[in-house]
Amino acid sequence: MSSNELQAQAQAWATQLQQALEVGDVQSATELFGDECYWRDLTALTWNLHTSEGKEDIAKMLLGIERGAWPRNIQVTSAADADGVIEAWFSFENDRMEGLGLFRLRDNKCWTLLSTAQGLREFPEPAGLRRELGAEHGSSMSKENWLDRRIAQQQSLGITEQPYTLIIGGGQGGIGLAARLKRMGVPALVIDKHPRPGDQWRSRYHSLALHDPVWYDHMPYIEFPDHWPVFTPKDKMGDWLESYTKLMELDYWPLTEATSARQDPESDGWIVEVQRDGVPLTLRPTQLVLATGMSGIPNIPQYPGAEQFTGEQNHSSTHPGGERYAGKNVVVIGANNSAHDICADLVQNGAHPTMVQRSSTHIVRSESLMKHVLGGLYSEEALASGIDHNKADLIFASIPYKVLPEFHKPAFAQIREQDAGFYQSLENAGFDLDFGDDDSGLFLKYLRRGSGYYINIGASELVADGSIALAKGEVSHLTESSVVLANGTQLPADAVVYATGYGSMNGWAAKLISQEVADEVGKCWGLGSDTAKDPGPWQGELRNMWKPTKVKNLWFHGGNLHQSRHYSKYLGLQLKARFEGIPTPVYALAETHHRA
Repeated sequence: MSSNELQAQAQAWATQLQQALEVGDVQSATELFGDECYWRDLTALTWNLHTSEGKEDIAKMLLGIERGAWPRNIQVTSAADADGVIEAWFSFENDRMEGLGLFRLRDNKCWTLLSTAQGLREFPEPAGLRRELGAEHGSSMSKENWLDRRIAQQQSLGITEQPYTLIIGGGQGGIGLAARLKRMGVPALVIDKHPRPGDQWRSRYHSLALHDPVWYDHMPYIEFPDHWPVFTPKDKMGDWLESYTKLMELDYWPLTEATSARQDPESDGWIVEVQRDGVPLTLRPTQLVLATGMSGIPNIPQYPGAEQFTGEQNHSSTHPGGERYAGKNVVVIGANNSAHDICADLVQNGAHPTMVQRSSTHIVRSESLMKHVLGGLYSEEALASGIDHNKADLIFASIPYKVLPEFHKPAFAQIREQDAGFYQSLENAGFDLDFGDDDSGLFLKYLRRGSGYYINIGASELVADGSIALAKGEVSHLTESSVVLANGTQLPADAVVYATGYGSMNGWAAKLISQEVADEVGKCWGLGSDTAKDPGPWQGELRNMWKPTKVKNLWFHGGNLHQSRHYSKYLGLQLKARFEGIPTPVYALAETHHRA
């Protein structure tokens, strides 16, 4: 069929859905869906991030929200054939939202449907024709200019004026969310313990660069220029974040650490004690966002004999770089992203690293990941075909987590075949490989618990050729000068690096607020897939990320640059609605299943 015919067929389906909803006929609406079907909603209908799976669940969702939230004025804007599946883009609205979505039809029945909030109808962002003038002319001219007003606002913040939203964590997540809120007109303050924005990146080991390609990593509103390197070096990323903070006019307090937080007994807000450059201060935000990445407090195993070890011991998060270990034996415990990067850094600086692999690891070459998985969405070729990162984000989001393996297994099978020689070289070195519990590769492993993988940008070749020594097994104990494995292998060590990951993000809530609050929230991240490190029950969405938690006005924001960029829109809209006093009845507020 031609594109016009496909669009007409998709619009006919959308019109049937709209007609059923207009008369409140939920049964007829759900009959338009196939036996296997999914409706993923990002804030537009549910004031939540929620996936309904199956007709019964879709009906339950529609009946569980206000009818004013049901989509109307559904207009298909384009449609295409994808191996016999019609993929159709559409716009819609409801009482509160302007929305965009993507649905897929198989045999004229809906298989997957994505609905996303793009803006509040009553409060559109001041962009395009709605941008502010920026200057006053004639009789309305003021003696104060922009700088005067900006300085006055900065001086009053936290003293006579309280931020509506306090964001703890000044990495790409916290900064990107603050940019969303700034543009939406929501007062927000970012605090971070580092001296400058971007220092989280600058302070990492010398050789660090992003493993994700530049097309995947744009910040909200401001794209990297088209000459930007494919893999951003850490210090360049730090400079970008610092410049971004200034350009977006964000309220950002460096050298500021939150020491405690408690719910305000007299309001719905929070009382947060901070130290700002050594000076104590009390902040009273309404909304509290923990934007500390996708991880919690570093996991540092307590091995017998660690106190007797005479060399240095560091977690990967505080690894000082390989220069200080030139000529020395360094044992790196772990075999995932950080472990590989650190071992490569040590080799580059003349050290002698040994990587301790305690369980199998998924490895994928960055080039193969870009070619077979990301390239259709995030690449120069994708841009040339009209898919920018905003459209790519929606396409990615339109794939429900339950069917993500179905989309990714063929790609990773192709990678496995294409890179067979590469994988054989690792196996020959004794490295234990896997492709996830279900052979679906990287992304499900990342989403399920954020561990157990490495995107290869060179370290795997160093393992294969023996430049990075490999040891396998659990650690038994440490001596004064070695790491001893459970099988009796003794690894000489002048230093030990614990590349042993992090706990759940709610560990920060336990540390900052209380264990009781952390327990009420439950774990963050993971899908409940009932696979290794991701126990059930199935959630359908990442636990507690970018959406309301069981603790009122407490939010978690993080992930990689792509996730931080895309999902900051939905978190920002949820906060904006609350700031403006718009009712936000949350459908299917997450249950607490796991303790911190």
